[in-house]
Amino acid sequence: MNPLLDTSGLPRFAEIQPEHVTPAVEQVLADNRALIARLLADEAAPTWDSFMLPLEDANERLSRCWGPVGHLNAVMNSPELREVYNANLPTVTQYFAELGQNLDLFNKVRALHASAEFATLSDARKKIVENDLRDFRLGGAELPEEQKARFLAIQEQHSSLSARFSDNLLDATNAFEKVIEDEAELAGLPDDVKLAAREAAEAAGKPGWLFTLKAPSYLPLMQYADNRALREELYRAYSTRAAEFGKSDWDNTPLMAELLKLRAEEAGLLGFNNAAELSLATKMAESPQQVLEFLRELARRARPFAEKDLAELREFARAELGLAELNSWDVAYASEKLRERRYAFSEQEVKQYFPEDAVLAGMFRVTETLFGVTLRPATAPVWHADVRFFDILDAEGQRVGQFYLDLYARASKRGGAWMDDAITRRRKAGDIQTPVAYLNCNFSAPVGGKPATFTHDEVITLFHEFGHGLHHLLTEIEDLAVSGINGVEWDAVELPSQFMENFCWEWSVLQGMSRHVDSGETLPRALYDKMLAAKNFQSGLATLRQIEFSLFDMRLHSDFDPNSGKTVLELLAEVRREVALLIPPAFNRFPNSFSHIFAGGYSAGYYSYKWAEVLSADAYSLFEEMGVLNPEAGARFRREVLAAGGHRPAMQSFVAFRGREPNLDALLRHNGLVDEALEAL
Repeated sequence: MNPLLDTSGLPRFAEIQPEHVTPAVEQVLADNRALIARLLADEAAPTWDSFMLPLEDANERLSRCWGPVGHLNAVMNSPELREVYNANLPTVTQYFAELGQNLDLFNKVRALHASAEFATLSDARKKIVENDLRDFRLGGAELPEEQKARFLAIQEQHSSLSARFSDNLLDATNAFEKVIEDEAELAGLPDDVKLAAREAAEAAGKPGWLFTLKAPSYLPLMQYADNRALREELYRAYSTRAAEFGKSDWDNTPLMAELLKLRAEEAGLLGFNNAAELSLATKMAESPQQVLEFLRELARRARPFAEKDLAELREFARAELGLAELNSWDVAYASEKLRERRYAFSEQEVKQYFPEDAVLAGMFRVTETLFGVTLRPATAPVWHADVRFFDILDAEGQRVGQFYLDLYARASKRGGAWMDDAITRRRKAGDIQTPVAYLNCNFSAPVGGKPATFTHDEVITLFHEFGHGLHHLLTEIEDLAVSGINGVEWDAVELPSQFMENFCWEWSVLQGMSRHVDSGETLPRALYDKMLAAKNFQSGLATLRQIEFSLFDMRLHSDFDPNSGKTVLELLAEVRREVALLIPPAFNRFPNSFSHIFAGGYSAGYYSYKWAEVLSADAYSLFEEMGVLNPEAGARFRREVLAAGGHRPAMQSFVAFRGREPNLDALLRHNGLVDEALEAL
């Protein structure tokens, strides 16, 4: 049997081959289209059981067939898999686009909404029907027939271009290698970073030390290498990936222009003024203007701190490092040296206290204490030998969720860190289907026979992705379309992930999840105090950087005309003149690698990181009041936020948890942006 057609349990990763993809997709799509034809031919009044449920079953079967293919394409990319994925992507996209355009299906949902049965449905099912009505309108169901074909073509072309954007970035990243044979050129680099580079060179059959543009290789070099020319060389390579300076086939510049034109055209067909308005139709924020005002207010609050951060950094670089001019390839290096000077510790020193096993045990302990669950290792078919699998059990010992953990970077894996759903909780034939999540990171693998060790930033990243996982896994909703992360507004979906980050700064948590990789000692209180003192080091600059990306994204999709002759880079320069203090060199091509908005679903939505940070900081303030690991507060967060899924608006879930609507104060306080910013008002 084709393993992709077996959707009865966990994906059969060990058996899935590229040749399975096309037959499985064709089979499921044919079955689904036959079912839709039967549903539309039924002249009886639509009910939940006769109409909504069969459609949900069919579409879940497709997601359970296609989902593992997309996942493997992201984590075990190969020429054969990429080819078959890209060949089938337009077919799958076309199916969902046709579904959204189907006026007869839309009318069936409208009839159910208008029926007497609707009043008897659960809140979750009412929300699903209401979301479907909205999504049919946004899917073009009410468009004239002559416009539907164009709308469908836009969907297919958009998905293909987004996939190409991601492929180009992966290929451009993998294409760069820097081999260094003289160890003197590596002065300043920590021993474990050099060891990883040495092992990489040996694996590639090359002498010396091999560096790449993958994060575990690139970031430490930029942070620690005394060799300024080497930093500049790698910075230039990294910041020009997938641009016109490299292989023309990998240049994302024309793809960005085409994607923006398609998004603007799609929005216009649906009656929106711009792509941002269309994007916000399913989010908490009400308008592009509201988002822009939020970002600019936050920028105004952060700017005094950012100006102070930069002045200090430039003066330190001049006086202590002999850098008359602070260039982009100097910033991470000078910042680390200033941090070491001011707080008397380095990130490399901290990293030795966070071996992988201690970090995982500590994160699991926080989860078990707060949410009344137990986590334990389990077994499942996996896609790589490094991948692990875990069960989550409730207080009665019943399994409520499962997740895969894929922590290390490799050439076949796209960059960044992310969570994705494999299986969603729902009631099916009287039983509850166990939700399953993928948790993916790009950390350094173990080297030299020691456990992998994580920087504190990587610990925060792991907690962040685990928060997304808990949102998906601890849901108590039994209807798929609003279960877990489904149906949650995009600008609220970061709430649980950013909420979990806060625990990475608590002494009661860190002392229980640290163990020096050599001595076995726990994190010293004195070092923790230094870390805490440095927590908001350069937070003003970091905040402005996030606002720069968010403003650029929102303006790109609200007031930028891709047909005007103005370029994406010109708009970015305009945004930087408004909010940025650190301006990259002219050759920098940041947009060409901005996967979040061009290939990752965050178009006109990147602001949601800051938007949700307001929610998460305010939510965490209750734990600051009641106790960091307070089970009562944890149970409340689980019940009102994690368990609630998307069955009600996210603001209602927040108010149910916190007792009021959120405000900006907790975020400003957490980021150390309070006193001077308030005085500057």
